[in-house]
Amino acid sequence: MISPLEKLIKSLKKFPGVGEKTATRYAFFILNADQREIGELVRNIEIVKRDLRLCSECFHLTDRELCDICGDTRRDTSRICVVETPLDLLAVEKSGDFRGIYHVLHGVMSPLDGIGPEEIRLNELVRRTNEGNVKEVILALNPTVEGEATASFIRDQLKETNVVISRIAYGIPIGGSLEYADPLTLTRAFEQRTKL
Repeated sequence: MISPLEKLIKSLKKFPGVGEKTATRYAFFILNADQREIGELVRNIEIVKRDLRLCSECFHLTDRELCDICGDTRRDTSRICVVETPLDLLAVEKSGDFRGIYHVLHGVMSPLDGIGPEEIRLNELVRRTNEGNVKEVILALNPTVEGEATASFIRDQLKETNVVISRIAYGIPIGGSLEYADPLTLTRAFEQRTKL
């Protein structure tokens, strides 16, 4: 018979990036935490599951009709940054450099997995681009085969508009080493080099 502690560890291992050791550490943290802390954790999980939904404009996560970004009148609504997931949006937002608005696709096209344009938020992006005062669509999709295919599809869908389609640069990360860079990363780095 499996013990309650083993059941908890097994449940925690379902979290992304959590293996046996980390799940065990989390389980013992929970075991040693006071009841107030555990109650707060459980309440926060329940609130997130109950209250979060997709923003009606950009499809980021929010507990209101519009997310904080779409509701911020100081944002530049002429520039839309397209990302795959809310996590990608948070990464771009954390940099503090982008002051436009976003569009979260919630995936990328992957014909082998049966994911076409209808399964992600591509139609909504085209609609937003055609209806608004959008001047630039910045594609910040991951440099995968599926990300590249999705970027090409978006470019084709928007080529008849007057909107500038751009893509974020890819290359060697700060503090990275050339010897560990894969060939595609090196190719992108050379293609997108800048004059000093």
